[in-house]
Amino acid sequence: MPHPLLDLFPAGTAVDPDGTLVVAGCRVDDVAREFGTPAIVVDEGALRARAREYRTALTSRRQNARVVFASKAFPATAVQRVMVEEGLGLDVAGGGEILGALRAGVDPALIVVHGNAKTTEELRIAVEAGAGLVVVDNEDDVDRLEQLVPRGSAQGVLVRVIPGVVSSTHPHVQTGQVGSKFGLTPTAARRLIARIEASPVLDMRGLHAHVGSQVMDPAELAAAAAPLAALGSFPVYDLGGGLGARYTLSDRPASVDEYVDALLGAAAAHLPADAELIIEPGRSMVNGSAFTLYTVTTVKRDARTFVAVDGGMGDNLEAALFQQRYEAVLAGRMHEEDTEEVVVVGRHCESGDVLIDPLRLPAARVGDLLAVPATGAYTHTMANNYNGYRRPPVVFARDGAARAVVRRETWADLFDRDV
Repeated sequence: MPHPLLDLFPAGTAVDPDGTLVVAGCRVDDVAREFGTPAIVVDEGALRARAREYRTALTSRRQNARVVFASKAFPATAVQRVMVEEGLGLDVAGGGEILGALRAGVDPALIVVHGNAKTTEELRIAVEAGAGLVVVDNEDDVDRLEQLVPRGSAQGVLVRVIPGVVSSTHPHVQTGQVGSKFGLTPTAARRLIARIEASPVLDMRGLHAHVGSQVMDPAELAAAAAPLAALGSFPVYDLGGGLGARYTLSDRPASVDEYVDALLGAAAAHLPADAELIIEPGRSMVNGSAFTLYTVTTVKRDARTFVAVDGGMGDNLEAALFQQRYEAVLAGRMHEEDTEEVVVVGRHCESGDVLIDPLRLPAARVGDLLAVPATGAYTHTMANNYNGYRRPPVVFARDGAARAVVRRETWADLFDRDV
């Protein structure tokens, strides 16, 4: 009988006769030997398939629509490049993401620039690159753009609006409610729209809204359309992203088709039929295509059984920040059925460095490989150097071959900025 947690790994993941996990044709023990652990391993074929699924679901239903990948979910240049090659634009939220998008070969006209506190430097990079749309979040964005955009040019902008929708997700990733740090209330948005429409260097293209992240019910995301419609008719409406991803067997996010149907239904009911519609999937685009591979470094059986791995908060802050629940397997012992309850913890000097509590595993031993599925979103993004930790590599696997697209940091890297 197949291991139940295989459903959380990319489609086609299998187990060799000796009990070793095989992803995209690559045995994980071979991956560990070549690239070390921890490592974020991406099934490139699954990543590309997900991008195509999103693009096809939207553009087959509405011709004047496009998908832009929310780069912040996984801002590795190689991941951005996959999205570009699969026909998507890129949503960026910072100078480094803009520069990464350009390195990835994106058409600058397909860049959407976000941020509630953009710096002058970041806006200069966006303007000089020819970014298609800048989402203005405040009056200060407009002040800066009017100084940066050359006379005779017109920078396309969207105004970010707080739709007043409270989503059923963790408070840290709610963004559409009144009081959010992102966007403007409709009253303030009206004033800014009027100012932009009078600007000699800004082109008021439309409106943007985002309700939240890891939202399972697409109706909550679609609810942003009506508040935008109340502000008037524009050429472009960006309904953001936010569809939930599957992390555990109990998670039941809507499908891409269900999500797109909900948004397009709301758009048909409230927005101009000839307007361009943009969506910005991030977490749900990349999470399921990747897993993190660790080595067990200690097993401590005392008041509780602690299985400690060679990573933790340095490569996955989701568990600590949002209490995100994960699953895991001993990747070289997939056939073993006898299990015990354990707590999987990281190596960092924080009591909050707990990856999974509780979890049932076969009796773990030092040197075992532990694979945590569904870690494509926000792990590489938020990786850090706590306790002198070296951020892990990103490894693409496809058709039985694996290659590093981001190398592991070296000890020298940790000190390269010392002066």
